Amino acid sequence: MNGNKLDVTFHGRMVGRLSETPDHRAAFAYAQEWLKDGFPISPFSLPLRQEVFIPAARNFGGLFGAFADSLPDAWGQLLMNRMLQKRGIHTDGVGPLTRLAIIGGSGMGALCYQPAWETWTPQEVADLDALAQECRRILNREEAQDADRMFALAGSSGGARPKVMTEEWIIKFPASAEDQDAGVMEKAYMDCAVRCGIAVPETRLLPSKRCGGYFAVRRFDRSRHEDGGLQRHHMLTAAAILEADWRTPGLDYHTLMKLTKILCRDRREDMEQMYRRMCFNVFAHNRDDHSKNFSYLYDEKKDRWFLSPAYDLTWSSTYYGEHSTTVDGNGRDPGIKELMAVGKRAGLPARRCMEMAEEIRSEALPLEAEFRMER
Repeated sequence: MNGNKLDVTFHGRMVGRLSETPDHRAAFAYAQEWLKDGFPISPFSLPLRQEVFIPAARNFGGLFGAFADSLPDAWGQLLMNRMLQKRGIHTDGVGPLTRLAIIGGSGMGALCYQPAWETWTPQEVADLDALAQECRRILNREEAQDADRMFALAGSSGGARPKVMTEEWIIKFPASAEDQDAGVMEKAYMDCAVRCGIAVPETRLLPSKRCGGYFAVRRFDRSRHEDGGLQRHHMLTAAAILEADWRTPGLDYHTLMKLTKILCRDRREDMEQMYRRMCFNVFAHNRDDHSKNFSYLYDEKKDRWFLSPAYDLTWSSTYYGEHSTTVDGNGRDPGIKELMAVGKRAGLPARRCMEMAEEIRSEALPLEAEFRMER
């Protein structure tokens, strides 16, 4: 494999090529065939035109956000590094294009990378308690029993918590011994979100002999055809679309509402969904509401973007105690005043904003109080 070039594909079609520049950025150019009838894979950064695009910032290690979304976050990176170390490869010298090649066709969303470093076949998920124990060993920096299998199970996953992925489900495990019932809490939060009128994927609490259960969520970047085949969907996080470093707080819900308005063509359902999620995060104390925790799905047939179902909803605080995404400039203690300001500036009727905020507050505050007492 040429480590300086990588082809990007979508449903088997050539989208374009990534090439490493002398200063270690990943330049991208669309393929001629894709320019004829394809779509911009990133609506602002990569418009559909004949040009060599080079990322101006290094928020994603020299990649555009659309490609960085294919790479794993903390847990997946840890598994990838363990797998590379097992092969005697020093991870410091493994660049982003090589890491994309390692992911190949197993990443989130629909973009794939060729030539793939290796083909990762779906793994059977059987004994969840045993997998949870193996995750704990890896987190404790003990030697993994099967680094390749663990990477194949979850090497392309996002987020920091240990997890495994099947073709249709993501199953999360506790990050520490003190967090044994994290799955119970996340299931309760997702159920409450449904009562708050928020669109969420199907969720389950899988049984365990060691804890209250493991949280499982159906993947919304995958769906089944009528013939049973698996369909992959193009998706991007808000961080990728905005080319924003999600690790550094700097986003406000005003921006998310504006982004939703532009991408979703002022579709009222999507605007109200984003407003509801903001309200829920405030009243349910979900302060880890950074820009990778909001995503958009592209519908190729309709040639338009839609807000994805909500995910990663749980009781959480940041190390600095404030929301990762501020609400009308307030990250410490936003309330109805700030929520209304965001909604009204986005063009939602004031009365409707108040109705949604009050509805969600009545559902979310008791839930927040219950889990705050347990922490």
